[in-house]
Amino acid sequence: MTEKQTQQRITHNWQSVQQQVRETAIACARDPGSIRIIGVSKYVDEKLTRALTSAGCCELGESRPQLMWQKSQAMQDVTPLGWHMIGHLQRNKVRRTLRCTPTIHSVDSERLLSAIADEAVLQGICIDVLLEVNISGDQAKTGFLPEALQSVLESRHQSGLEIRGLMAMAGWGTDPSAARKQFEKTRELRDQLEISTGRQLPELSMGMSGDYQEAIQAGATMVRIGSTLFDGVIERN
Repeated sequence: MTEKQTQQRITHNWQSVQQQVRETAIACARDPGSIRIIGVSKYVDEKLTRALTSAGCCELGESRPQLMWQKSQAMQDVTPLGWHMIGHLQRNKVRRTLRCTPTIHSVDSERLLSAIADEAVLQGICIDVLLEVNISGDQAKTGFLPEALQSVLESRHQSGLEIRGLMAMAGWGTDPSAARKQFEKTRELRDQLEISTGRQLPELSMGMSGDYQEAIQAGATMVRIGSTLFDGVIERN
């Protein structure tokens, strides 16, 4: 496949996902503009990541901090461009990760939350974070248990970060119908937390390539799309 053909394919995929997001939002009486598509570039190198940004994607998600460091440094010429950390983040990688000023979707412990806040203060920045919730109850998954979130939110009013909402993934092997129910539980949990804590939590990061339509139907404000955007260019995982 030539470079031109690759760009055309990725552009086609990006436009198709945009259209599907619009249609899904309209079908459930939502404003399409309220849903952000995070292009998950963890599957590909800098060249294909650039092709995605050339297609129009201006928000990129990475699951490995090292790849975010490398790409953000190499792609400083691409503007506007926002980074999202969607994978597990170890505390010893917080300092360098914050230099990319990402939105961190995967805050799964109070220790990590404190490490981010402390480092952000040292760097003189404020980082948007989402609390990852283990809504499916899978023991293999990371994230806060739903019942732990209220105390976390009530104790967090410090400088350096702003908790913007929740992130959730459907359980392994979950079919779209069951995934939607888990996403709906996440939205309901968010709504309950807003009432009980008095804090605004506008963001819900839910849904990936296989279930983003169900996530939108359940109220997602961010969908994390990866393999679909590179269909026909790389092998699907």
